[in-house]
Amino acid sequence: MHTDHQPFPAARFIKEIGRGVKGARSMTREDAALLYGAMLEGRVSDLELGAILLAMRIKGESVEELAGFMDAAERSFAPLPSPPGEFAPVLIPSYNGARKLANLTPLLALLLAREGVPVLVHGVRSDPGRVTTAEILFEMGLAEAGSSADLQDAFAARRPAFMPIETLAPALAHQLSLRRILGVRNSTHTLVKILQPFEGPAMRLVSYTHPEYLETLGEYFTTAAPGARGDAFLMRGTEGETVANPHRAPQIDWFHAGTRTVLVERDAPTDALAEVPGARDAAATAAWIGAALRGEAPVPRPILVQVAECVRAARALRA
Repeated sequence: MHTDHQPFPAARFIKEIGRGVKGARSMTREDAALLYGAMLEGRVSDLELGAILLAMRIKGESVEELAGFMDAAERSFAPLPSPPGEFAPVLIPSYNGARKLANLTPLLALLLAREGVPVLVHGVRSDPGRVTTAEILFEMGLAEAGSSADLQDAFAARRPAFMPIETLAPALAHQLSLRRILGVRNSTHTLVKILQPFEGPAMRLVSYTHPEYLETLGEYFTTAAPGARGDAFLMRGTEGETVANPHRAPQIDWFHAGTRTVLVERDAPTDALAEVPGARDAAATAAWIGAALRGEAPVPRPILVQVAECVRAARALRA
């Protein structure tokens, strides 16, 4: 990464990506890495930065651009040491929270950790109008991790670790914060969902909301990131979270060594609903998750299936 903070002229990039949906052209992986690296270093002016973020929002990221952005993103922070043991670590990004259904991402994380899987949840602490995973974990008495040592302590104690993006990757956190200024998400919101911060291979749980990202991310995992950084599960998000919908299991695609496999088939439509928390606030959700962990409330079947497949894949990846 550059350290001289020399201003980065971005006009030639904006000229290509800023021509609208039909006229814009995608950058090469190398150019995307060059541009995004300068953005992370703060070497792009505010005027040009706003133009880039909105142009990419309208155009959409190509696979090569995602790969280039990720190349730069991974150079912007120190990697985390891989934990020892029989399981590769599982990464659960949590950047959406819940508005309608209770957020059961903490339940998924806790069930995996109980099986001995090292689980790192990374994301935002709060989001106006939503209930975040961080808020629920706090209600359950789980403090956030502020260092690699905190992560290792949590893994050794079979607890999931939550690390806010501000701690994990500060430069990426700044790019996320620009949503409050521009009013819309930007490419970094996609990057953090596919981030792999460990030195060794890890299992990423990745969700998508818009159908076009199913194909883009599928191609990314098979061509641009075919296995050197580990495996990935890709599924439609539950309100943007990477936990299986408790009422109807989503299809889960598994990406391993450049090969895509349908691991879990989508449930057929049904009127039957799983038992879930009656309220979605952090305290009520935390209490219900605690009851589920004690066997006093039934864990929804789609989440149990997701846990079993994660355990199997994390073991196989480490082996």
